[in-house]
Amino acid sequence: MPTHAERAVVVLAAGAGTRMKSDRQKTLHEIGGRSLLSHSLHAAAGVHPNYLVAVVGHQRDQVSPAVDTIAEEMQVTILQAVQEEQNGTGHAVQIGLTAIPEFQGTVVVTNADVPLLQPETIQALVDTHEREDAAVTVLSLEFSNPTGYGRIIRDADGNVLEIVEEKDASEEQRRVREVNSGVFAFDGAVLRDALTRITTDNAQGELYITDVLGIARADGKKVAAFTAPDARELAGVNDRVQLAAAGKELNRRLVERAMRAGATVIDPDTTWIGVEVEIGRDVVIHPNTQLWGSTVIGDGAVIGPDTTLTDMEVGPRASVVRTQGELGVIGEDATVGPFTYIRPGTELGARGKLGGFVESKNAKIGADSKVPHLTYVGDATIGVGTNIGASSVFANYDGVKKHHTVIGDHCRTGSDTMFVAPVTVGDGAYTGAGTVVVNDVPPGALAIKEGRQRNIEGWVEANRPGTDAAEAAKHARES
Repeated sequence: MPTHAERAVVVLAAGAGTRMKSDRQKTLHEIGGRSLLSHSLHAAAGVHPNYLVAVVGHQRDQVSPAVDTIAEEMQVTILQAVQEEQNGTGHAVQIGLTAIPEFQGTVVVTNADVPLLQPETIQALVDTHEREDAAVTVLSLEFSNPTGYGRIIRDADGNVLEIVEEKDASEEQRRVREVNSGVFAFDGAVLRDALTRITTDNAQGELYITDVLGIARADGKKVAAFTAPDARELAGVNDRVQLAAAGKELNRRLVERAMRAGATVIDPDTTWIGVEVEIGRDVVIHPNTQLWGSTVIGDGAVIGPDTTLTDMEVGPRASVVRTQGELGVIGEDATVGPFTYIRPGTELGARGKLGGFVESKNAKIGADSKVPHLTYVGDATIGVGTNIGASSVFANYDGVKKHHTVIGDHCRTGSDTMFVAPVTVGDGAYTGAGTVVVNDVPPGALAIKEGRQRNIEGWVEANRPGTDAAEAAKHARES
């Protein structure tokens, strides 16, 4: 028996997944911000194999580029093998081994539709396999209702004899509760030899990888099993219902991890956290909050309720309420919301504010600066200690090109100011309410709109006779 000095993992991702009823290949559907395929490849890479192989087939025009992207993100090499015709799991493994033709160590076979499987469980399977000096070790599960799974058949001494698929099982065998997860560790040489001897003599007319166990036993080699500590890890995803169930279980783990690391989650059932999100200590997350992508929440921040952040950086002690944000930065002690929309490229400085019904995009807002109400800030730089008046608009688009607005330090701009880019407002400058700024404002200057207010007496009574407004005006004038 080889010493298993090296290890390889083969991830099967070639299936059609017709029950998903989707134009997207099954393993590319996502939970927790990662595709099923990505979850599986991350778990496989977690045991640090010498070789990692993905077997692609159905809709490989989608899957193959996804594998390349995942490999780049993980900074590992993932080999690909193409299964042109899907003829069972045994055939898929045969194809997978063509990518590593000289490899003879331990070969782990897993599936791309078991996104909850942890690297630690795969490692425990490999450790058991090599410690037992087994030819084959199956990762097994204990289910109270094993319907649909292949049964693990043991002899009177508890030794694993074979795996019988449900369609081929007898009534007695179907009562067995220990089932096959579809994840195995093999001696490479034994696997290669057995794959040349399996047949399609079964109800499905396919090559079953499970038949390798019977061949190994018949050759007098040891077959072992390692029972997964948590059967939920091996829950397969074949349709949208199972996808949602797996997503919910993954989210339960992630929310629990955040709480055990020192965050307070007010309502775990309505809080969703992606796998790459980082949450600091003493963070408080209120209900109906979703944190996705590479979002980072600093210590002591308060997030939500009703908030969705994707690829956001939130500084310590910041408050973000009823906000949607993507690809932006919120500084320490800053306040955002309610009903705020942060678009990519926004950077809010320390102790800054983006208030109610404010939208920002590609905007750098300095420390202690505030945009409190009903304002759009697009393609702008705002200095430190500046206050932007309510209902202001940074008019950044001329119909052809986007232009930039610069507001200096310690400025005070009046309500309903329109900044028509490109324009610069100097340090310490003010603008009057309703000003349309089309030219640069020097430091310390006050910019006001042209023309004085003019009142046309009697206009309503003359032009809107008989209206409530006209009657009210008449009564006020005569009283």
